[in-house]
Amino acid sequence: MVKGWNEMRLFFREHTFLIAVQIVQFFVVLTIYWLDGYRHLLPAFYAIFLGLFFLTGYLVYHYLSRRKFYKRLTNELSSLDDSFQTTEASPISQALDHLLKDQYKHYQTKIKVLESKQEEHLKFMDQWVHQMKTPLSVIELIAQNLDEPDSSSIREETDRMKTGLNTVLYMARLRTIEQDFHIKPVNLSKMIKDVNGENKRFYIRNQVYPNVLQQNQEMVVETDEKWLFFILSQLINNAVKYSKGKSNRIDITIFDKEGEAILEVKDFGVGIPETDKRRVFDPFYTGENGRKFRESTGMGLYLAKEAVNHLGHRLEFESQVGQGSAFQIIFGKTQNLTRV
Repeated sequence: MVKGWNEMRLFFREHTFLIAVQIVQFFVVLTIYWLDGYRHLLPAFYAIFLGLFFLTGYLVYHYLSRRKFYKRLTNELSSLDDSFQTTEASPISQALDHLLKDQYKHYQTKIKVLESKQEEHLKFMDQWVHQMKTPLSVIELIAQNLDEPDSSSIREETDRMKTGLNTVLYMARLRTIEQDFHIKPVNLSKMIKDVNGENKRFYIRNQVYPNVLQQNQEMVVETDEKWLFFILSQLINNAVKYSKGKSNRIDITIFDKEGEAILEVKDFGVGIPETDKRRVFDPFYTGENGRKFRESTGMGLYLAKEAVNHLGHRLEFESQVGQGSAFQIIFGKTQNLTRV
C-alpha cells in the first residue's frame, strides 16, 4: 500500500506542471471568450469538462502503461544485479536501463581495482609483520646477555611491539577471515596452558598471575585454534593491564552451563564505567580506562568480538567499577564436543 502510494506520488510530482498548465490554459480561454463578449457559459463549462476528461484519461493511461517504471524508481535495490532489470519499451525507460547498466559496469571495474589494491596491501602488511618479528627475536637474544634492569626493560618493550604487530596482523586477516578458518576440536585446558606460557613474562612484569579453575580438564570445543588463541590472549592482556596495582590475580575458568561450554576470564581490577559498556566492542574506542592507562589501542576487544561472531561463538561480559570485569567466550551446544 505504501509502495503504491509512493509510485503515484512520484507520478503526480512529475506531471504537476502539466496539470497546472492545462488548468491555466482553460481559464485563459474562458477569459478571452468572456472579454470578447461571449456570455454563454454552459458550452464553455462543457468544453472545460471535456478537456479535463481527456487530460484525466491521458494521465490514467500514462500511469498504468508506465507503472512498472515508477515502481522501479521508488523501490530500493536489494543487490547490484537488480540494476539489470528491464521495465517497459518506452524511450525514457530504455535510457534508464542503459544508464544503470553502464553505471553498474563502471562501479564493478572500480571495485575490482580497489579489491586488488586492498589485497596487495594486506599481503604487504602480512609480510611486513613477519619480517619485523625476526629483528625483535634478535633483540631479545641480545637482551638476555645484558645486565638487569636493562635486560628486562628491553624485553618488556619487545613484548609490547610483538603485541602491536600481532594486532596489525589479525586486523589484516579479519577482512578475509572466512578463508582463514580451520575448524577442528580444541582442548580448552591445553589452550589456556599455551596462552599462559606465551604470556609468562607479561604476568611477572605486571605482578598479576593467572588462577586456572576448571570443572573438566578434557573439555573440547569445535573452533579455530589460532583465532581462539588470539581472542583469549586479548582478554587476558586486558585483564592483567586493568588489574595492575589493584589485584595480583585473574581467574581463568572453564565450565559447562546448560550444555554450552564457557571460557571465562575474570579480573578484579578497575572495572568498566557504565557509560563505556555499550561501546567496549567499537573499533578504536578506548573509553575512560583507555585514557588513564594510555596503552590501549581500542582494537583488541573489537577484533575479539568480530572473530567470535565469525566463529559462531558469543562474547559477553559483566563489569562493576572498582570490582573488576568478567568476559565469557560461549561455545554453543553444537560446538561443545565434550557433551557429545
